[in-house]
Amino acid sequence: MSSDQPNLLPLLQKLSTQLEGPLQFDTLTKTLYSTDASVYREIPLAVAFPKTEADIQKLIRFASENGTSLIPRTAGTSLAGQCVGNGIVVDVAKNFTKIIELNVEERWVRVQPGVVRDELNRFLKPHGLFFSPITSTANRAMIGGMVGNNSSGTTSIVYGVTRDKVISLNTILSDGNSAVFEEISQDDFDRKCGLNTLEGKIYRQIFDELNNPEAREEIHAQFPKKSIHRRNTGYAVDELLKSELFEGKEKFNFCKLLTGSEGTLAFTTEIKISLDPLPDPIEIVVAAHFETIHESMVASQTAMKHPATAVELMDKIILDCTKESIEYSKNRYFVEGDPEALLMVEFRGQTLEEAMAKGHALVEDFKKSGIGYAYPIIEPAMVSAAWALRSAGLGLLANIPGDPKAVACIEDTAVDIEDLADYIDEVDEMMKGFNQKPVHYAHAGAGEIHLRPILDLKKSKDVEEFYQISKASAELVKKYQGSLSGEHGDGRVRAAFIPMMVGEKNYELFRRVKFTWDPQNIFNPGKIVDAAPMNKFLRYEPDQETPEHKTMMDFSQVGGILRLAEKCNGSGDCRKLPGSGGTMCPSFMATRNERDTTRGRANTLREFLTMDKKENAFDHPEIKEAMDLCLSCKGCTAECPSNVDMASLKAEFLYQYQKTNGTPLRSKAFAHINELNELGSIVPGIANFFLSNSVTGGLMKSVLGVAPSRNLPAISSQSLRKWYKKNYDSLPGTAKTIKSVYFFVDEFTNYNDTQIGIKAISLLKKLGYEVRIVDHEESGRSALSKGLLPKAKKHAEANVKVFAELIDGNTPLIGLEPSAILSFRDEYPRIVGKELVDAAKKLKFHVKLIDEFLAQEAAAGNIKPESFSTKSQKIKLHGHCHQKALSSLLWTQKILSLPKNYTVETIPSGCCGMAGSFGYEAEHFEVSQQVGELVLFPAVRIADSETIIAAPGTSCRHQIADGTGRKAKHPVEILWEAFDS
Repeated sequence: MSSDQPNLLPLLQKLSTQLEGPLQFDTLTKTLYSTDASVYREIPLAVAFPKTEADIQKLIRFASENGTSLIPRTAGTSLAGQCVGNGIVVDVAKNFTKIIELNVEERWVRVQPGVVRDELNRFLKPHGLFFSPITSTANRAMIGGMVGNNSSGTTSIVYGVTRDKVISLNTILSDGNSAVFEEISQDDFDRKCGLNTLEGKIYRQIFDELNNPEAREEIHAQFPKKSIHRRNTGYAVDELLKSELFEGKEKFNFCKLLTGSEGTLAFTTEIKISLDPLPDPIEIVVAAHFETIHESMVASQTAMKHPATAVELMDKIILDCTKESIEYSKNRYFVEGDPEALLMVEFRGQTLEEAMAKGHALVEDFKKSGIGYAYPIIEPAMVSAAWALRSAGLGLLANIPGDPKAVACIEDTAVDIEDLADYIDEVDEMMKGFNQKPVHYAHAGAGEIHLRPILDLKKSKDVEEFYQISKASAELVKKYQGSLSGEHGDGRVRAAFIPMMVGEKNYELFRRVKFTWDPQNIFNPGKIVDAAPMNKFLRYEPDQETPEHKTMMDFSQVGGILRLAEKCNGSGDCRKLPGSGGTMCPSFMATRNERDTTRGRANTLREFLTMDKKENAFDHPEIKEAMDLCLSCKGCTAECPSNVDMASLKAEFLYQYQKTNGTPLRSKAFAHINELNELGSIVPGIANFFLSNSVTGGLMKSVLGVAPSRNLPAISSQSLRKWYKKNYDSLPGTAKTIKSVYFFVDEFTNYNDTQIGIKAISLLKKLGYEVRIVDHEESGRSALSKGLLPKAKKHAEANVKVFAELIDGNTPLIGLEPSAILSFRDEYPRIVGKELVDAAKKLKFHVKLIDEFLAQEAAAGNIKPESFSTKSQKIKLHGHCHQKALSSLLWTQKILSLPKNYTVETIPSGCCGMAGSFGYEAEHFEVSQQVGELVLFPAVRIADSETIIAAPGTSCRHQIADGTGRKAKHPVEILWEAFDS
């Protein structure tokens, strides 16, 4: 049915009043849920966020009575389009998130479908247990989605797949009644068959179908080889044959069928899964390098003869993508030369010696066989970084420049490991016929290589090729009696080929199963059976032109602002929770709303900038709403594998939107904070009185929309510039100057944090550095954050002109405030005029955070630990978001560790929640505090009073003060106080 049927709107409005959870049918929400991680797009009728099972029952009744459907969804990371449809998307990710019951002795846990896999394992770890299937999306993938797709992951060669772990499922059937599916005896099965209900009909139908010898023979003849443990093509009726009712010895369990059924048969509300003991603690990885894909395939067969726990592939295309990623280029340290393929083979042991012995045995086997040219062994300390490189493969593929992308259509095929090398050879030969060299990566040890052609799905020619390549691949898989879907499911992309894969008789069996369970086709229609053609309902219309949008910032490197948004492929890395570490996306971590993810914002931009017909394509309240809670933390700049820079997208959006709608007074005030502080610095005492007293300060906050409980930053009694001119020459220094540096007097340090600036300059001079300050403009950071891009451009151009001729590798420009000084590296080259771009790019390499400068000078032997205090001191460090994204917190850790008895503990926090002016704004105050409460505030509160809290960012220090009452110090303050004079 069409998602825009006007006659359903009154009924949806009525339904929304009957549900405990929200039911939303506004344009923004429907846009956010029109896609997943696949190439498909279809606007849903509405999106429901049920809070209770009763809500789900009401939704089922509504769908049944009104001829619509329900599309179950958790994290929305489906690659085959399982979560895309024109009915009501039912998102259980926000409210069905409870871990209900754990039985340590029997090793099982009962959870709701919205529990995140990695969050579950953090809960289980103290009990010595874990849920073993691990996908590359494990830090956001949810158990419900893993059951729906029968997820596998890297360790399936040891632990099996999700289907092997499901003990029981609590479900709601299409008639609205509840049913529990679990192991049952033959007597219980007979009793179920006697029920005069839909549940009874389900049991009777499957018995009648599978009790037929001819049907069983057809299943055995047509289904994938039994040696292939990753097999998701269609419904797993072959698994039911293993029960004592038919051919095996197992108890009958419908969970075998429901797992991998993609939400097409019943709606799952609780899941009971078996657990495994934690693996051996010591993990190493052999990273074998190969000059050909074929050689790596042969090597995977060799690797599987060893006790490996994972055997994973990365090819040159993906490895080349990692070179351009800020985050993942750091993890390439073990790559030697330019391999065509890397095989990453994991071994575990109780000791390092045990694990290394296994690794060395494989290396010797490779050498003896004459395959590979390098075999570095990655030891435990760096294993997580190496696996992060592999896990990012999906997102990194979006970094291929231009509209052609690595498309998921033939990426899920699985064959017997003994057939793998021959099969891949044939696939590569087949692809040559399409002038394609596919991407190869992932689960070589399981016989499943994720293969992707490079296609431009904006072009009808490539859309047709999308189909033809998929069809040719299916024919090859059938030749090797493999599984067309190994772990990603059939969804929309593979369902049309199921008759070819299992034969028409088995396909008709699937249809009978579906319509026995779901006679009105309520649950996720068009998946597995009766699918639309796989090249319909794509994200783009055939031969659709990509609109060009004139922007203030330069997005030409990625082909324009729209193509930067399009780099998001939906992998959902931005949905990770605080326990996974990292910064991206702080507002999502607080709200758990899809619109507050980088993915949600990118999808909104893509939708409106592509489909829009307005004169100002940015003039949409929906984009403004999606952008509203973006803290411009820049976490996505580094942590998003596709490097979708949402902070820059937001800055440009605000500029464009405000051209039509005007700039709010508060935005103007924050953007001009430097000028206002300069004015207040004429009479700082009076200015601070007006800022701090409840009457005038309260009035100012009310007018500007500042949160009443926020403390506005005080203006220093003397600006840093004035202090420098008056006092620098008389500061104590050393007999010999090591080198000269230029000091960037940012707008925050100049007027608000002057004492920190004084300590920084004094410390530098006492350490032997000449500190020079010249006239220059403010950084423009506040203007950037508020979309006043002409003002930001003016400051950037002035600063580039001033410093281009002054600084170089020997005489750097250093700064205290991360967000200000790092603008030189990030935004300046993209906002200055064309005539200054080269100068800005050259300049960025000689601009340093003071933390970087001091750490590098210490490494060069110019700053010695002996210069600092020997007393013991504990420090807890919170990092600034921009520093973590564009530099590294390691520099700060190193300088704070210069005093030999100082111990530094880094708080595993993301954004503090203040984010410049964001946390001051009244409507954002609550979210700002929620972000702080995720990790930072609790970590600060439990620190004893003797522990110093360190934070390089001025916003972070104010947030810590307002949220915890503790005073945080800039790392330079701590070093100054530790300096042994």
